[in-house]
Amino acid sequence: MGTTPFLAAGGLRGGGTGITILSKADAIGATSTWIPPQTKWPYSINWNFGIQHAFGKSYTAEVRYVGTRGVHLDVQSRINRQSLVSNTAETATTGFLPTYLQAPSQATLDALPLALCVPDGSGGCSSGLQSRSNLLPQHANAGLVRSITADLPIGGSNYHGLESSLQRRFSNGLTFQAAYTYSRTIDNSTADFFTTSLTPRRPQDFQDIGGDRSVSPLSRTHRFTLAAVYDLPFFKSGNWLVKNVVGNWAFSPIYTYESPQWADVQSALDANLNGDSAGDRAILNANGVAGTSSDVTALCRAVNPCTSTGIVVAYQANNPSAQYIRAGAGALATSGRNTLATRPTNDIDIATYKDINLTERFKFRLGAQFANIFNHPQYIPGSNPGFGLGVNDVNSFLTSAGGYLNYLTPGNANFNNPKSVFASNARTIAIIAKFTF
Repeated sequence: MGTTPFLAAGGLRGGGTGITILSKADAIGATSTWIPPQTKWPYSINWNFGIQHAFGKSYTAEVRYVGTRGVHLDVQSRINRQSLVSNTAETATTGFLPTYLQAPSQATLDALPLALCVPDGSGGCSSGLQSRSNLLPQHANAGLVRSITADLPIGGSNYHGLESSLQRRFSNGLTFQAAYTYSRTIDNSTADFFTTSLTPRRPQDFQDIGGDRSVSPLSRTHRFTLAAVYDLPFFKSGNWLVKNVVGNWAFSPIYTYESPQWADVQSALDANLNGDSAGDRAILNANGVAGTSSDVTALCRAVNPCTSTGIVVAYQANNPSAQYIRAGAGALATSGRNTLATRPTNDIDIATYKDINLTERFKFRLGAQFANIFNHPQYIPGSNPGFGLGVNDVNSFLTSAGGYLNYLTPGNANFNNPKSVFASNARTIAIIAKFTF
């Protein structure tokens, strides 16, 4: 690797600092990422109110309201790009390409004013959506042609939850706790790094973060758990052999139900022509069959179906009865963020333990833990929350990113088919041994 002739050229010249002061536009253009000069640290505001009541000899009930607001959350965006698709009146260069449920006539297609691209004969477009630049004018005028990725403190979230629990203290060999939470989380950004395909890391429209405000993929409307420990009261007295061989058994069952995670239906292409396909959603057919999807066929002004010489002016849904329709390039995506529910968690785990008291000081425990003991298939993203240790969250989704995207792309054979994408979380058994001294 060569070195610059810094000292040979005299080093820093006298009478100045030797430092060139760049303008803001030049500074942005010198790097592919940009950190805004006024950094805002994210923070949260929390509040709660609860009532607790003890009754009987062993029971405690509690009801709480919990609220959390996240402010200045990080959002990954490309600040110099804009969508070329808008829901304004169609002209030769602005608007969007319509998507039809039924085939229009060729005369209708020929009369449409807007095309995806009208070739100019030199490899470009003389008119149409693709004839425009998706660079913001202030950046294009400064000669900035690369995407500038920035992490902006413009995200926000709100959580509201009603939590209730009933607990029985350990007495007569039994303790249990039942808990139920009814909650909802709303945000406009969740995964600012590529940790999941179920919710994109960047907004659909870089200039409209408000359009991404929706139910969060972290939201679980209902969550119920019941955990208990039962120490069998039999053979607690008698000789050492009876107590330690026949007795000293304990069982700990756990039941968990959790509402499904919400996922973002995506067209998996740059529908709004802003140079990024990560967040482009689909078209919602309000009268379609719930949970179904369809790809589209391009329709042309010159020929139908389109060939390499055709001028694309519209799209037609392959299945007009589908709820979600893929948005073609230049089409207007109308579905909201995170509108497709995956599958709920419905799990029973159990653990059993056998204690052998060797002396008053030394004790040996042998046990087994059965996660999903009945081997009930649960095709959910992430992992089964067996024994309360696993977490069904976005951090475990990246291992099957391609399959997850197929699950969310309209027209794909795996769309909304969890069995083809997610693991069934089959029963697992763990053997444990513990020596206490």
